[in-house]
Amino acid sequence: MCMLEKRGKIFILTIIGSNEDRLNPTLIDAIQSTLHRVQAKSTSFSALITTTQVKFFFNGFDLAWDGTSKTCIELMNPKLQSLPHLRHDHILMRSDRGFLYMSSLDIKLVIMHWFIAFVECKIGSPVAWHAVVLMAAKITAKQAIELGIIDLAHDGVDETVDSAVRLDEELVRRGWDGYVYGQNCMRLFAKVLDEIALDTTDVVFGIG
Repeated sequence: MCMLEKRGKIFILTIIGSNEDRLNPTLIDAIQSTLHRVQAKSTSFSALITTTQVKFFFNGFDLAWDGTSKTCIELMNPKLQSLPHLRHDHILMRSDRGFLYMSSLDIKLVIMHWFIAFVECKIGSPVAWHAVVLMAAKITAKQAIELGIIDLAHDGVDETVDSAVRLDEELVRRGWDGYVYGQNCMRLFAKVLDEIALDTTDVVFGIG
């Protein structure tokens, strides 16, 4: 389900498969296994790019995985701390197609507390929070840049990946200490990680 490519100090993790990248224990285990390979092969400061060959880039929880959505999310929560989408420091998007979309309102799902902390950490503007969480807006790459959600947008997959590689090459040249960088990331996202550890809220669906 995951393919790993190494270009010098840069690793490219590509999600492959046919399940539209819905998060379930199988996909999470595959990502974790690949991240362990990255860790084993990385130097003091390496960079990781995550992309996909399927239609969606992380399409929410796979609530059909188990008869009860609470069971599914309870099993996944301890593993979420190492998922790439929580640790992406720079986000690039293709502008020729696709959008960012949080479907919880449309599928009548009450989101969990830790996800609100995540949104607040990753999306700086209350206007953007409102669009993402309370409007279920389908946000294009151009709109995402204007709202400060992503860093860059490019036409097509190849152009986007090439741009990510150039960005990471620049970061790698700066020679930062990977341990220090990682610890700073953990402190930056401490509120999110604390909420994941503490949140025992059931997943609640609306009726209708």
